[in-house]
Amino acid sequence: MELGGQVCTFSDSTGTITSAEGFSEDQLKELFHLKNVKRGRVSEMSTAEGLEYHAGKSVWELGLNCDIALPSATQNEITLEGAKNLAAGGCWCVAEGANMPTTNEAVDYLKTKVDIYIPAKAANAGGVATSALEMAQNSARLFWSSEEVDEKLNGIMTNIFATAYKTAQEFDRPWDLQFGANAAGFLKVYKAYKAMGYLKF
Repeated sequence: MELGGQVCTFSDSTGTITSAEGFSEDQLKELFHLKNVKRGRVSEMSTAEGLEYHAGKSVWELGLNCDIALPSATQNEITLEGAKNLAAGGCWCVAEGANMPTTNEAVDYLKTKVDIYIPAKAANAGGVATSALEMAQNSARLFWSSEEVDEKLNGIMTNIFATAYKTAQEFDRPWDLQFGANAAGFLKVYKAYKAMGYLKF
Protein backbone atom coordinates (compact mmCIF):
# COMPACT_ATOMS: atom_id res chain seq x y z
CA MET A 1 0.00 0.00 0.00
CA GLU A 2 2.93 2.32 0.66
CA LEU A 3 3.83 1.99 -3.03
CA GLY A 4 0.27 2.44 -4.29
CA GLY A 5 -0.89 -1.17 -4.39
CA GLN A 6 -4.36 -2.29 -3.36
CA VAL A 7 -4.80 -5.23 -1.00
CA CYS A 8 -7.89 -7.13 -2.20
CA THR A 9 -8.07 -10.29 -0.09
CA PHE A 10 -7.31 -11.77 3.32
CA SER A 11 -8.02 -15.30 4.45
CA ASP A 12 -7.71 -17.65 7.40
CA SER A 13 -8.60 -21.29 8.00
CA THR A 14 -12.34 -20.55 7.96
CA GLY A 15 -12.65 -18.57 4.72
CA THR A 16 -11.68 -15.52 2.69
CA ILE A 17 -12.75 -11.89 2.77
CA THR A 18 -12.47 -9.82 -0.41
CA SER A 19 -12.74 -6.20 -1.47
CA ALA A 20 -13.08 -5.37 -5.16
CA GLU A 21 -11.84 -1.82 -4.57
CA GLY A 22 -9.08 -2.75 -2.12
CA PHE A 23 -9.04 -2.53 1.67
CA SER A 24 -8.94 0.96 3.18
CA GLU A 25 -6.50 1.84 5.96
CA ASP A 26 -9.38 1.84 8.45
CA GLN A 27 -10.41 -1.62 7.33
CA LEU A 28 -6.85 -2.87 7.70
CA LYS A 29 -6.65 -1.44 11.21
CA GLU A 30 -9.91 -3.21 12.05
CA LEU A 31 -8.57 -6.46 10.60
CA PHE A 32 -5.26 -6.24 12.46
CA HIS A 33 -7.09 -5.54 15.73
CA LEU A 34 -9.42 -8.45 15.06
CA LYS A 35 -6.57 -10.90 14.36
CA ASN A 36 -3.82 -9.63 16.68
CA VAL A 37 -5.82 -8.48 19.71
CA LYS A 38 -9.17 -10.26 19.67
CA ARG A 39 -7.76 -13.40 18.00
CA GLY A 40 -10.90 -13.49 15.89
CA ARG A 41 -11.72 -14.81 12.43
CA VAL A 42 -12.02 -12.85 9.20
CA SER A 43 -15.70 -13.78 9.12
CA GLU A 44 -16.20 -11.24 11.93
CA MET A 45 -15.24 -8.34 9.66
CA SER A 46 -18.01 -5.91 8.78
CA THR A 47 -19.41 -6.45 5.29
CA ALA A 48 -21.03 -3.03 5.09
CA GLU A 49 -18.18 -1.32 3.24
CA GLY A 50 -17.79 -3.32 0.06
CA LEU A 51 -16.41 -6.46 1.71
CA GLU A 52 -17.58 -9.97 0.87
CA TYR A 53 -16.94 -13.07 2.95
CA HIS A 54 -16.53 -16.49 1.30
CA ALA A 55 -17.09 -19.16 3.96
CA GLY A 56 -14.85 -22.21 3.74
CA LYS A 57 -13.18 -20.95 0.56
CA SER A 58 -9.50 -20.49 -0.10
CA VAL A 59 -8.63 -17.30 -1.94
CA TRP A 60 -6.98 -19.43 -4.63
CA GLU A 61 -10.31 -21.14 -5.40
CA LEU A 62 -12.16 -17.90 -6.12
CA GLY A 63 -10.64 -17.08 -9.51
CA LEU A 64 -10.15 -13.40 -8.70
CA ASN A 65 -8.30 -10.94 -10.90
CA CYS A 66 -5.02 -9.72 -9.41
CA ASP A 67 -1.55 -8.53 -10.34
CA ILE A 68 0.43 -9.96 -7.42
CA ALA A 69 -0.25 -13.00 -5.23
CA LEU A 70 1.35 -13.38 -1.80
CA PRO A 71 0.62 -16.83 -0.35
CA SER A 72 1.56 -16.30 3.29
CA ALA A 73 -0.16 -18.93 5.40
CA THR A 74 0.36 -22.65 5.05
CA GLN A 75 2.33 -25.22 3.09
CA ASN A 76 0.88 -26.36 -0.25
CA GLU A 77 -2.01 -23.88 -0.17
CA ILE A 78 -1.69 -23.13 -3.91
CA THR A 79 -2.45 -26.27 -5.88
CA LEU A 80 -2.30 -26.65 -9.65
CA GLU A 81 -5.95 -25.59 -9.82
CA GLY A 82 -5.18 -22.47 -7.81
CA ALA A 83 -2.19 -21.69 -10.02
CA LYS A 84 -4.39 -21.92 -13.10
CA ASN A 85 -6.90 -19.56 -11.47
CA LEU A 86 -4.11 -17.04 -10.80
CA ALA A 87 -2.86 -17.17 -14.38
CA ALA A 88 -6.39 -16.83 -15.74
CA GLY A 89 -6.95 -13.82 -13.47
CA GLY A 90 -3.98 -11.93 -14.91
CA CYS A 91 -1.53 -12.49 -12.05
CA TRP A 92 2.02 -11.68 -13.18
CA CYS A 93 3.94 -12.09 -9.92
CA VAL A 94 3.83 -14.71 -7.16
CA ALA A 95 6.04 -14.09 -4.11
CA GLU A 96 5.88 -16.76 -1.43
CA GLY A 97 5.48 -15.43 2.11
CA ALA A 98 5.18 -18.83 3.82
CA ASN A 99 7.28 -21.98 3.84
CA MET A 100 6.61 -23.79 0.56
CA PRO A 101 3.02 -22.57 0.13
CA THR A 102 2.89 -23.77 -3.49
CA THR A 103 2.85 -27.41 -4.58
CA ASN A 104 5.62 -28.55 -6.91
CA GLU A 105 3.28 -28.97 -9.87
CA ALA A 106 1.81 -25.52 -9.22
CA VAL A 107 5.32 -24.02 -9.14
CA ASP A 108 6.19 -25.66 -12.45
CA TYR A 109 2.99 -24.30 -13.99
CA LEU A 110 3.39 -20.77 -12.59
CA LYS A 111 6.96 -20.49 -13.85
CA THR A 112 5.61 -20.86 -17.39
CA LYS A 113 2.69 -18.44 -16.91
CA VAL A 114 3.73 -15.53 -14.66
CA ASP A 115 6.52 -13.03 -15.26
CA ILE A 116 8.05 -13.32 -11.79
CA TYR A 117 7.97 -16.23 -9.35
CA ILE A 118 9.90 -15.61 -6.11
CA PRO A 119 10.38 -18.74 -3.97
CA ALA A 120 9.93 -18.80 -0.20
CA LYS A 121 13.64 -19.19 0.50
CA ALA A 122 14.13 -15.71 -0.98
CA ALA A 123 10.84 -13.85 -0.47
CA ASN A 124 10.17 -15.31 2.99
CA ALA A 125 13.63 -14.65 4.44
CA GLY A 126 12.54 -11.48 6.25
CA GLY A 127 11.46 -13.26 9.44
CA VAL A 128 14.78 -15.03 9.90
CA ALA A 129 16.66 -11.86 8.96
CA THR A 130 14.75 -9.85 11.56
CA SER A 131 15.57 -12.48 14.19
CA ALA A 132 19.25 -12.10 13.29
CA LEU A 133 18.95 -8.32 13.66
CA GLU A 134 17.34 -8.82 17.07
CA MET A 135 20.21 -11.10 18.15
CA ALA A 136 22.71 -8.48 16.95
CA GLN A 137 20.97 -5.82 19.03
CA ASN A 138 20.93 -8.02 22.10
CA SER A 139 24.58 -9.07 21.88
CA ALA A 140 25.72 -5.47 21.37
CA ARG A 141 23.25 -4.12 23.97
CA LEU A 142 21.78 -1.74 21.42
CA PHE A 143 18.26 -0.53 20.74
CA TRP A 144 17.18 0.19 17.19
CA SER A 145 13.98 1.96 16.29
CA SER A 146 11.48 0.18 14.04
CA GLU A 147 12.56 2.54 11.26
CA GLU A 148 16.19 1.45 11.66
CA VAL A 149 15.22 -2.22 11.64
CA ASP A 150 13.10 -1.68 8.52
CA GLU A 151 16.00 0.05 6.80
CA LYS A 152 18.41 -2.79 7.60
CA LEU A 153 15.83 -5.40 6.59
CA ASN A 154 15.21 -3.59 3.31
CA GLY A 155 18.93 -3.80 2.57
CA ILE A 156 19.02 -7.52 3.37
CA MET A 157 15.99 -8.34 1.21
CA THR A 158 17.27 -6.19 -1.66
CA ASN A 159 20.58 -8.07 -1.54
CA ILE A 160 18.80 -11.45 -1.54
CA PHE A 161 16.83 -10.50 -4.62
CA ALA A 162 19.91 -9.07 -6.38
CA THR A 163 21.93 -12.22 -5.62
CA ALA A 164 19.23 -14.60 -6.87
CA TYR A 165 18.69 -12.49 -9.98
CA LYS A 166 22.42 -12.17 -10.76
CA THR A 167 23.09 -15.87 -10.22
CA ALA A 168 20.22 -16.84 -12.51
CA GLN A 169 21.64 -14.51 -15.18
CA GLU A 170 25.13 -15.99 -14.81
CA PHE A 171 23.77 -19.47 -15.51
CA ASP A 172 21.73 -18.26 -18.49
CA ARG A 173 18.45 -18.69 -16.61
CA PRO A 174 17.17 -15.08 -16.63
CA TRP A 175 14.39 -14.39 -14.14
CA ASP A 176 14.40 -17.97 -12.86
CA LEU A 177 14.67 -16.75 -9.28
CA GLN A 178 14.01 -20.21 -7.88
CA PHE A 179 17.09 -21.53 -9.68
CA GLY A 180 19.04 -18.39 -8.79
CA ALA A 181 18.25 -18.69 -5.08
CA ASN A 182 19.11 -22.41 -5.04
CA ALA A 183 22.34 -21.95 -6.99
CA ALA A 184 23.44 -18.96 -4.91
CA GLY A 185 22.92 -20.92 -1.69
CA PHE A 186 24.82 -23.91 -3.06
CA LEU A 187 27.70 -21.75 -4.26
CA LYS A 188 27.98 -20.03 -0.87
CA VAL A 189 28.32 -23.39 0.90
CA TYR A 190 30.70 -24.69 -1.78
CA LYS A 191 32.99 -21.66 -1.46
CA ALA A 192 33.03 -21.93 2.33
CA TYR A 193 33.96 -25.63 2.21
CA LYS A 194 36.66 -24.93 -0.36
CA ALA A 195 38.09 -22.07 1.71
CA MET A 196 38.34 -24.40 4.72
CA GLY A 197 40.21 -26.99 2.66
CA TYR A 198 37.50 -29.64 2.59
CA LEU A 199 37.25 -29.54 -1.20
CA LYS A 200 40.06 -29.74 -3.75
CA PHE A 201 38.07 -28.76 -6.85
